[in-house]
Amino acid sequence: MIPAARVQAAIEILDLVIAAAREAGPAADTVIASYFKTRRYAGSKDRRAVRDLVYRAIRRAGERPASGRAALLGLASEDVALKDLFTGEGHAPAMIGEGEALAPAGLAPAWLMERLSASLSPKEMTGLLDRAPLDLRVNRLKADRDAVLAAFPDAQPTPFSPDGIRFAEAFPVEDHPLYRDGSVEVQDEGSQLIARACKAEPGMTVIDLCAGAGGKTLALAAAMAMQIQGRLEGRLVACDTDRARLARLAPRAARAGATGIEQRLLDPGREGAALADLAGMADVVLVDAPCSGSGTWRRNPESRWRLTPERLERLTALQARLLSVAATLVKPGGRLVYAVCSLLGEEGGGQIEAFLAGHPGWRVEDPGIAAGRPAGSGRLLTPASDHTDGFFIASLSSPC
Repeated sequence: MIPAARVQAAIEILDLVIAAAREAGPAADTVIASYFKTRRYAGSKDRRAVRDLVYRAIRRAGERPASGRAALLGLASEDVALKDLFTGEGHAPAMIGEGEALAPAGLAPAWLMERLSASLSPKEMTGLLDRAPLDLRVNRLKADRDAVLAAFPDAQPTPFSPDGIRFAEAFPVEDHPLYRDGSVEVQDEGSQLIARACKAEPGMTVIDLCAGAGGKTLALAAAMAMQIQGRLEGRLVACDTDRARLARLAPRAARAGATGIEQRLLDPGREGAALADLAGMADVVLVDAPCSGSGTWRRNPESRWRLTPERLERLTALQARLLSVAATLVKPGGRLVYAVCSLLGEEGGGQIEAFLAGHPGWRVEDPGIAAGRPAGSGRLLTPASDHTDGFFIASLSSPC
């Protein structure tokens, strides 16, 4: 593909990404992969170049652009070499018309900027759309960090998680023998710290209420094993309402050597009934709640185009309900850990304040992690300050 044809391909992909964001369709990565499946003539260099253009345009446009062309024109307004490719010749995009609309630059939609500014400093706002590194978690059931670091000379230990290693850039880690044998898992250091905040130990009863595909469940399983190559000691229950996501846990657990994990598929709105037999029994309940994902924009920058005030309101209502369900499962003196990959105050500190107001006797605990800064009754991790995804993490203890 000639450079101008790459620009036209990026415009076409951006049209699909914008439509997917508007209609709750697939993520940008999926859109890009589908586009190139039917265009075998595009070589690996072409695909990388087009992908780079697409993500540059996505990161630049805070508001959802009117079209892929508007998004690329916005990028071209700051890049003369790119602008010169709009020639209208052959496979090139049409020439730029006088006064043609272009997508303005910005960090996020205006309504979100107002809310982010209330919870983040100007410095903390700067890293939200940077490219993310690749973090791996060393699986203590099969390996130790020093041995894994020796196998990955390009990696560095993460500063806060004792099980984490970091690469400056992503690579196909799924092809590496240490991934295939379960010695490592892809997991951002912030997510690793959420599992550590649970302080899970062998012999405990631990419930991962929103387990998804089980990344944190596997970290909890490793913490609940007696030693390397040891088996899980205690009871670990992974729950979710999404059958497809929860189904991914079993093969991951088998690869990781994490045996004995219970799985429960829950009905949305009826979680409490399905977990009634565990009421008041858990030493730890982790609520890694569904959220806006504003802390993960480095990885999914188009997700800020998907969020609306109405969707945020539905999410905060769900978070509050899940906290209340979790509270019924914690035994006296037990721990409830609440986390969201969000930097919005209403999803973080605001939720904990509301929970404490409605649940007398619960106390705020130190989550025991060095990363982040105090934020209400929890800690806030940001890409700019902590070099992790953005997370709010809080730990609460139930009345004795």
